[in-house]
Amino acid sequence: MASKTESESPMDTTPSTPKNIYKDPDDGRQRFLLELEFVQCLANPTYIHYLAQNRYFEDDAFIGYLKYLQYWQRPEYIKFIMYPHCLYFLELLQNANFRNAMAHPSNKELAHRQQFYYWKNYRNNRLKHILPKSLPEPTAALPAPASTQAQPPVPALPPVPASSVAMTTSSSQAPSPMPYGGSGLAKNDMRNPAVDRRKRK
Repeated sequence: MASKTESESPMDTTPSTPKNIYKDPDDGRQRFLLELEFVQCLANPTYIHYLAQNRYFEDDAFIGYLKYLQYWQRPEYIKFIMYPHCLYFLELLQNANFRNAMAHPSNKELAHRQQFYYWKNYRNNRLKHILPKSLPEPTAALPAPASTQAQPPVPALPPVPASSVAMTTSSSQAPSPMPYGGSGLAKNDMRNPAVDRRKRK
């Protein structure tokens, strides 16, 4: 009986801590860099197409990894992202239809083309909405500032006689400042077939 009551007595209820806790030797720096590099690779539709062609999107563990990587959208991590399109594609990869569609080359080309057009026109389109529109000019003229009224008038140039104008047009023109441009000097053109390019002995 005594042994039965001893076995029914509650055991020590304190949770046991694991003896071998894994600790990164570099405090997670290598993992951070690898995940950052992988997430930024998702900005390339060709890479997503490669993953789809090699059936990575059929692996449940890989789909779970893509869900895990959504922490990069938090403000404390997003500051490290250099290619923000990767976060958009990461969001799209959560959808099974998008993952299946990216296996086809035509969809990959479409995504790449749309990405290019976004890069091409983003700045101009954004500036249209950000920059304030210029105000219309007032119809009534404002009085000129005192500093511009105090300036002396610019003296007029003396008139040029007609005979000197005729002399400059009839005389030979000055040589062009550009080399060989309009001058009588022969240009040594290496593309000229008349020039003998063989070595002289």
